[in-house]
Amino acid sequence: MDADDVAREVVEPGTPALEKVAEHFGQEILLPGGGLDRAALRRIVFDAPEERTWLEGLLHPVIREELMRQLRPVNYSLPYVLLVSPLLLETDQHELVEKVVVVDVPVDVQIQRTMARDANDREQVERIIAAQMPREQRLRKADDVVDNNLAMMDVERQVEQLHQTFLATFGR
Repeated sequence: MDADDVAREVVEPGTPALEKVAEHFGQEILLPGGGLDRAALRRIVFDAPEERTWLEGLLHPVIREELMRQLRPVNYSLPYVLLVSPLLLETDQHELVEKVVVVDVPVDVQIQRTMARDANDREQVERIIAAQMPREQRLRKADDVVDNNLAMMDVERQVEQLHQTFLATFGR
């Protein structure tokens, strides 16, 4: 389950959360079709920390509630479920999991990959990273770490080893 997908779902057109966001930030954060202009909102909240705090206060509980709903065991017949969340440790989402796996790269690699993926400039990406838990602290909180700065074959080998460990730990 991807927390970013859930974060998008809770602000789809017609949702109470999107209505509150538009009420607070104004109609200019909406796209012509009524969807959220994430880039416009990102610029606002990373330039004004108090606005980011307001937005997080609104959305984090809504996201957590939806994650909890979707993570109910009745929804899965699998030995384990992965919750992928960039803010797992910055929010109370870590309380929803039994193990914390950090997929890690050096900060300079993170900046380059994020710029390439999201077409954000370096300054914007650095502000986003600065709002997150520092890398060293995140690594200390990890039960397991996947080094994503290796060749893909080595990353896949790490993931397969974790999968086998999880099957042995959580398998039925």
